Amino acid sequence: MDKPIIFCDFDGTITDQDNIIAIMKKFAPPEWLPVKDGVLDQTLSIREGVAKMFSLLPVSAKDEIISYVLQQAQIREGFGDFVAYTKKHNIPLYIVSGGIDFFVHPLLEPFGPFAGVYCNESDFSGDTILIHYPHGCDSECTSQGCGCCKPSIIRTLLKNDATSIVIGDSITDLEAAKRADLVIARDFLIEKCEELNIPYEPFTNFHEVMDIIDSRLGVKL
Repeated sequence: MDKPIIFCDFDGTITDQDNIIAIMKKFAPPEWLPVKDGVLDQTLSIREGVAKMFSLLPVSAKDEIISYVLQQAQIREGFGDFVAYTKKHNIPLYIVSGGIDFFVHPLLEPFGPFAGVYCNESDFSGDTILIHYPHGCDSECTSQGCGCCKPSIIRTLLKNDATSIVIGDSITDLEAAKRADLVIARDFLIEKCEELNIPYEPFTNFHEVMDIIDSRLGVKL
């Protein structure tokens, strides 16, 4: 394998919990639950599901929502060391997230800069929170409803001779995992990888991620 490029999810991967789910549990009416279930069982597109969930939240709660998510979010063990590791070995680290700008950017700021950060954007100009998707699906995407389309971003950034490493935890990482040279997974993404016979390495913290990359690609670093 050639020099790696890492594409890392944010919610539930860099953070211990999914921040969108945390927000919904705290602030949304019960109608958010069937929307979440529809996204997970793939009867509802990620793009449509995220938009529907945030449309349940009033803009008047903006400050309270932002304060809550920034206070409750916990960064997964070893992430700071992992970022230093990628810089030491000159490995491009892209954060590719289905999360929202108002919490992704401030939570990542102490650890940056990164090769790039891709996420969805929030709009607080109306009565309810709108979500915009600046990184949509390209013509090769088989889903066409990703929101932040990780496979499309990877196709744009991946050099022909590079090894793609995808790190993730959920349904938003599945399409990227199908195309990766190395998948490092936890939680629901493990279930989907096993269901679809996608090879993966499991992890619980970023020290384990470094060990996996060393064992698989050490001679190339």
